Amino acid sequence: MRKRVGMEVSLACSEAARLSRVDVVSAYPITPQTHIVERLAEMVAKGQLDAEFLCVESEHSAMSACLGSSAVGARVFTATAGQGLELMHEVLYVASASRLPIVMIVANRALSAPLNVWGDHSDVMAVRDTGWIQYFAENGQEAFDLVPCAFKIAENRNVLLPVMVHMDGFHLTHVVESLYLMSQEEVDSYLPPYEPLHSLNPDKPVTMGAFAAPFIYTEAKKAQQEAVRDSKQYILQAWKEFGALTGREYTPLKSYMMDDAEEVFFVIGSFSEMASVAVDKMRERGEKVGLLSLKLWRPFPTEELKEALRGKQLVAVLDRSLSPGTESPLFTEVRSSIYDMREKTRVIGFIGGLGGRELSPDDFEQMMERARTLSHNGFVGQAEMIGVRD
Repeated sequence: MRKRVGMEVSLACSEAARLSRVDVVSAYPITPQTHIVERLAEMVAKGQLDAEFLCVESEHSAMSACLGSSAVGARVFTATAGQGLELMHEVLYVASASRLPIVMIVANRALSAPLNVWGDHSDVMAVRDTGWIQYFAENGQEAFDLVPCAFKIAENRNVLLPVMVHMDGFHLTHVVESLYLMSQEEVDSYLPPYEPLHSLNPDKPVTMGAFAAPFIYTEAKKAQQEAVRDSKQYILQAWKEFGALTGREYTPLKSYMMDDAEEVFFVIGSFSEMASVAVDKMRERGEKVGLLSLKLWRPFPTEELKEALRGKQLVAVLDRSLSPGTESPLFTEVRSSIYDMREKTRVIGFIGGLGGRELSPDDFEQMMERARTLSHNGFVGQAEMIGVRD
């Protein structure tokens, strides 16, 4: 029988990387992810992890070192947050287009200005189009589990794409949770040693990341687009195998009280669990409310979303980020995905929890009540910001 342990979620992620037998960790410290790579550095120094730890001068350098390490065939891990992710930004495109299976945890953090170190989703939304597979953890167990899953997915020769594991800064990173760790034997049985399909080797020279003139660039990007889209089947396969091993199987959308629901909260990240408390309270009053928590952000699970929302009357989408000058990102994705269902399913967007501001179950209840009012009035405008003080 597996034993529960109490552990800070960041340290559990470090343990997951160690159990995945990473070869290289290249990182730069930034709140709120620092504990992850700090613990990995300690593991390397004490001989608990047989890996190279590269303490570089910036996040841009960290991801650049990840590129080189992965290109020569190493299993590579890093972590960052907020401004650090943005400093990596241009290099992220190189990793995905070069088909390098790097795994990175992002401790989601608000972007400046004003300077803020607390969690929201402005950083992930800024990198949504970089070509990485991306998914969200909503609690510590998921954050731990999804790391070996990420390597399993990334290194699949039918995938060969980098993976971001997102978890909310402070709401998860600095919280001590009760969770099940895996043994080294369990992880080894799930995650085989990495055998690169192509790698840089002076004895067998190859070219990676070559210059592409206009006559070939479009074809290269089309191949990348198809690779990301096609990766979903292998993501689901890896999650299914993980479920068979641990009893914890992941899916693109996590459903709660959805079977007979007429109204639905749509949330990503740690606030999903807060929303579930609101659902319980509303169910006690006889309100047919359910919850969908998005796990897989890229590739976006359009087909699964349409099926989950078929026959539902109202969807209240919570974004924890802005897209200044237009509608909020998650709201846009959901409404576009079910556009052909718009006559029967009304999607109402909300923006809240920015910069680490808390939302309570009562806030979610009020959100649904406001969604009902706006839907009744035929509202089709931009997402509404909640919790703004007068």
